[in-house]
Amino acid sequence: MKFTFSSLKKSICIISLLISVGSIFAQDTYQKNENIDVQDYIFSLSLNDDNNKIKGEAIINVLFKKEASSLILDLVSKSETFGMKVTNVFEGEKPVSFSHENNKIIIQLSDKTPSSKTFKISYQGIPERGLVISTTKFGKRSFFGDNWPNLARHWLPSIDHPYDKATIEFRVTAPEYYDVVATGEKIEESNLDNGFKLTTYKENAPVAMKVVTIGVTKFASKLIDVVHNIPVSAWVYPENRLDGFSDYKVASNVLEYFIDNIGPYSYAKLANMQAKTQWGGLENAGTISYFEDSVDGKNSVEDLIAHEIAHQWFGNSATEKNWNHVWLSESFATYFSILYLEHAHGDEKRKEELAIDRKQVIEYYKKNPAPIVDLTIKDPMKVLSVNSYQKGSWVLNMLRHKLGDEIFWKGIREYYKKYQNSNVLTDDFISIMEQVSGKNLESFFKQWLFIKGHPKLKYESNYKKRKLQITINQLQKHHVYNFPLEIGIVQGDEIKIETIEVNKQSKTFEINLKSKPDSIILDPNYWLLFE
Repeated sequence: MKFTFSSLKKSICIISLLISVGSIFAQDTYQKNENIDVQDYIFSLSLNDDNNKIKGEAIINVLFKKEASSLILDLVSKSETFGMKVTNVFEGEKPVSFSHENNKIIIQLSDKTPSSKTFKISYQGIPERGLVISTTKFGKRSFFGDNWPNLARHWLPSIDHPYDKATIEFRVTAPEYYDVVATGEKIEESNLDNGFKLTTYKENAPVAMKVVTIGVTKFASKLIDVVHNIPVSAWVYPENRLDGFSDYKVASNVLEYFIDNIGPYSYAKLANMQAKTQWGGLENAGTISYFEDSVDGKNSVEDLIAHEIAHQWFGNSATEKNWNHVWLSESFATYFSILYLEHAHGDEKRKEELAIDRKQVIEYYKKNPAPIVDLTIKDPMKVLSVNSYQKGSWVLNMLRHKLGDEIFWKGIREYYKKYQNSNVLTDDFISIMEQVSGKNLESFFKQWLFIKGHPKLKYESNYKKRKLQITINQLQKHHVYNFPLEIGIVQGDEIKIETIEVNKQSKTFEINLKSKPDSIILDPNYWLLFE
């Protein structure tokens, strides 16, 4: 997800420009209220070509689990130019008191008792972010939702945090010559009398606000395939029609691979949309946005498409409950993209991708010595890094090797089965993998997720009396890692693989060998993250 691109796949290093490691220990500072649960949102939006002002009405159904006196929602307040002005709020059919300050709507409840309540909020204004009102690269006016991580509050009154997910419906009124795609299944398209058109989409699976979207412009669209009853489509600019349909058609292969290997797909459709977005790709649930130049007719974005589709399971359906655990989204999408590429192009492709990633992890650590689960980060815009993408992907690669393919995939399926359409933390994933494998994985995850860095290795070897003696030295000072290490012993055209268990700063091993090796390769099959 969310690549900021110069070159495509390994452009993720650019995200490091967004990263700074905080100095105060604190987790995700969003004030959660576990006693309320938004059940569904209905957003009616009016868009026009005369100006960038939108008019909105939100109907929000909320379950109050305990007694409460107010409901607090996120919506950016009106400033001189940007922001939203709330004109009225109703609870049921009755107007209620509210305030809208400091980007929060505080609604006073007429009845404090636990129950389900429905609110209607009318508002209007010009969004500064979140809804990108601009022109396509061909100069055509466009509207694209671009919410990640917490930009929905610029145009949608909501609980703008992934811990509270809800079903969603978009009712978009726009000039009739526009095409409209949005999160969910299209359930209505009606021409109105005034030169406008109403288009309605509804998603019945609960989704986080970070991954809901609309796309409104002149599109060329095509049904690419139907995979396990899920329609797969492409939505591209008319000027890119044939190239776009060709580039995005691989999405059906990717979808089939993940359904077959992980579990059921949660959403009504899989639309692949060329879009105006701040990211290279944004994994909006069932309606993925890809950067405008992803369409080139050369089918060069297969890895990006696989990454964003993998997010439909990891990040969208099984969603991190806390921003500091975003590796459960980004690392998974990164590694499962590699798994798809391995499936489609062979194991050498896996090694190639992991080799590139390992170099980036090593370089990133030199300037950013932080763990993957970094509790010092408060701002969700700063949780994206080489750690949360490539390093976490490497952790999953090592976990796969440690458990074996059969147990690894069984664990992944059990994890998704339990947390589909729900929220997760790292401990939840660890618990499932321990249950399935029957192994205590505490030390494995502790050293790779919660401790900074990686092993820095140097080896010495000596062959004498038909024995190969190898000493492995860990040069890093901050921690002694425990890991299996494959040794590739090269003799002529053959490579013999021996596995040793390294658990000390320096450890010597002996391997029986009939003749002196031509050379030695550490980790020839790319199963260990090390320098």
